Amino acid sequence: MAPSTKVLPLVITDKAEMREWSRSARRQGKTIGLVPTMGFLHEGHLSLVLEARRRADVVVVSVYVNPGQFAPSEDLSTYPSDFEGDLSKLRAVPGGVDVVFHPHDLYDYGQREVGGGVGGGGGDSGGNGSVSCLEEKSLGHETWVRVDRLEKGMCGKSRPVFFRGVATVVTKLFNIVEPDVGVFGKKDYQQWRIIRRLVRDLDFSIQVIGSEVVRDHDGLALSSRNVHLSPEEREKALSISRSLSRAKSATEKGQVDCQNLKDSVIQAIQEAGGKIDYAEIVDQESLESVEEIRSPVVFCVATWFGKVRLIDNIEIDV
Repeated sequence: MAPSTKVLPLVITDKAEMREWSRSARRQGKTIGLVPTMGFLHEGHLSLVLEARRRADVVVVSVYVNPGQFAPSEDLSTYPSDFEGDLSKLRAVPGGVDVVFHPHDLYDYGQREVGGGVGGGGGDSGGNGSVSCLEEKSLGHETWVRVDRLEKGMCGKSRPVFFRGVATVVTKLFNIVEPDVGVFGKKDYQQWRIIRRLVRDLDFSIQVIGSEVVRDHDGLALSSRNVHLSPEEREKALSISRSLSRAKSATEKGQVDCQNLKDSVIQAIQEAGGKIDYAEIVDQESLESVEEIRSPVVFCVATWFGKVRLIDNIEIDV
């Protein structure tokens, strides 16, 4: 199927059809940009689409809520979804989107349905029949992709199956869509670094781009999960970005002791009512913790406000 210019974006659900579309585009000499998403799009996602448009001739946006990155206690069944709203937003993107790849499933968990089927998202449609990738008791798929060292810290500590699920499904998306460019948000900084390492180690001919964190007018990092915050919780959550900004300013004034910087951020978030998952200052490339800032680092935070887990980070270049 050749790339269409009549009704965009073209919605493709079949893996073979998606692969043929991409190969047809490549036969025409076009480069392909891919933006993987889990739907419920916001301005942060749309900024990734714009970046892909700048770097490729045609753009594919995948919308797939990945059950494999959710543990049994996590929010697969409540992950928000609005597929028709997503299509409307993508139609309004300057330059447009060529294809929305919206597969019904990308991994066989040995069950007829996983996470409500991910046909419009695995969020509001519920998690009936969902099986975590911790529960492998069937004859379904059993191959996983892991980036061993980079996945162990930060989010990997509290979400031990998360990056295995992400890396596996992103690898499958790369194999199906066969993009030249993949665009990921730096808000999920550890994820972005893991995907870059995966591409390097497995010899994918794909340029992985990290797009800067997009924030609301008040500084809160945009996230699909923000919709679950109460107005009071949302106001308190501003302590994350504000304390990170103060920490960066402190380093610019000569503060290089990481423990002092972390203590100040933790205190500010806790005083606002947040429950800290982690606050880490790590090397931008290796993601290894540092004690003093002598080279480029990233300050990463994960915290809970109410029932919502939020992540944020700020790069500090010295």
